[in-house]
Parts: sequence; C-alpha cells; structure tokens
Amino acid sequence: MENSKTSADFLSTFALAGKIEINRMGYGAMQLTGKGVWGDAPDRATAKEVLNAAVRAGVNFIDTADSYGPHTCEVLIQEALSPHYEKFVLATKGGLERPGPGQWTPNGRPDYIKGCIEGSLKRLKRDTIDLWQLHRIDPKVPVEETLGPVAEAAKAGKIKFVGLSEVGVQDIERAQKVLPIVSVQNLYNLANRKWEDVVDFTAKNNIAFIPWFPLASGPDKMKDKIGVIAKKYQATVAQIALAWLLKRSPNMVVIPGTSSLRHLHENIDASKIELSEEDFDSLSK
Repeated sequence: MENSKTSADFLSTFALAGKIEINRMGYGAMQLTGKGVWGDAPDRATAKEVLNAAVRAGVNFIDTADSYGPHTCEVLIQEALSPHYEKFVLATKGGLERPGPGQWTPNGRPDYIKGCIEGSLKRLKRDTIDLWQLHRIDPKVPVEETLGPVAEAAKAGKIKFVGLSEVGVQDIERAQKVLPIVSVQNLYNLANRKWEDVVDFTAKNNIAFIPWFPLASGPDKMKDKIGVIAKKYQATVAQIALAWLLKRSPNMVVIPGTSSLRHLHENIDASKIELSEEDFDSLSK
C-alpha cells in the first residue's frame, strides 16, 4: 500500500485482520453530506479537496456508508479518490434505511443486505469492498440471517473483510460463528465510555475498535476537563481528545470527520501527540 507519508510519520499503526497495516488516524466521511446526513455535500469541490488532502497526508483508512446521503457520499469518494484506491483501505457500511434527514431505520433482511453490498460496489466502482460493516443489527432479524449474504459476498471475493457497528461482546461472538469479524465501530469518546468492555474484548482478540463520534458532539463540551492538558501540549482540546483515544488501546483506529481542510490537518496532527501516563489517567477519571 503506497502512501505519500510513511507510517513512521504517525504515532502508530494497526494491522487490520493481522494483514493490512493502517495508520491509526483515519478519516470518517459522514460530514461530507447535507444537513441531517441527507443529500450531497453542500460544496462538492471542497469535499473532494478534503478527501484528497487526507490521502496526501498519509491517511490510509477512510470510512463511509451507503446511508450517508444516502448514497451520495460513496459517489463522492469514487469521483475524488478512485485513482488512489490502492493507497488506502476503504470501509463502507450497510443495513440502515433512510426515511428522511436525521432518520435511521435498521433493515437486516437478507435481500436488503445483498442490495446494500451490490449498490456499494456499483457506486464505488469496485470489484471488492475492503471492509464492509453491518451498520446496525436489526432486532427483528436473526444476525445469522442478516450475515448470510455477507458471507456469500465474501466467498465470492466481493468483500475482503467484515465488521460490525454498535454491538456488545455477545453480538460479536455470535457473528463470529458465521464469519470472521475484524472491526467493531461503536460510539465511544472521552465523555461516553459505555463500551469499555468491548474495547478490551476487541483488543484481546486483535479486532480493530473504531470509535464513532470521537469528539462527542463537539470539543467545547470537554473544554473544562482537558483545557489545562491541551495547553501543556500546545494542542487543541480536540487533539487531546483524539490523543486520549489513541492512548486508550493499541487497537483503536480513530476516524474524526470534517469538511474543513484546517480541521483535517489539526486532527491528523493529533496522531503525533503521546500523552503521559499521568495525563491519560487524569483525563480518564
């Protein structure tokens, strides 16, 4: 996998599925859509510039979903980055319907999941999806049934690796009986640590843990807690929040999203901050 930067320019890497080395500072593309994650990016030219800047800066893990837009985000990534597909791991997700802005409905029916996979392949213009993640487990459908077409697609070479999102340890173990799970994407950040047991379980089993909403709903909400430490490292509050995640566990792959070039580079620079044990413990209390 080629990069304009080497992995040495980043604090550390993680071997996805034990096979593909990715920098632990990735990029999440959800913000490259309209309000309520609905519709296309308001400024498509800038959105494409942000995507290309991320790859040039050495980001080699980019996360999206068929439900972002819906569909518009995958199309945008294809248009911006298809000449550079060999430079990064592209992860997408399926399993959520979008009735309208800000609305998300799980659909784990096998026929729907099969359509999600085929649709992503078509929009991304790929023969193989690097990492396909089940966006949510549908409580109305046994996960074994939902993952049936995923396993078929993997066997056919249409999917290289499979992940899950917003799941507990038992969900992971159940899914692993159907096919290997290499990543878990759950809500997790300095302010919300509901999934501590999943972080530890995935670390023990060499599964990537990808926290979504890594900065909570905005770094200002955490300013009182980490402002002093941010000043010490001559960093922003957002950078310290990301550095804390990277310090939390070696399998943590963070994917902060932004539609701003300035914030993109600010986030990437957080990968160079190594918190002391004392500061990490202080933030963790």
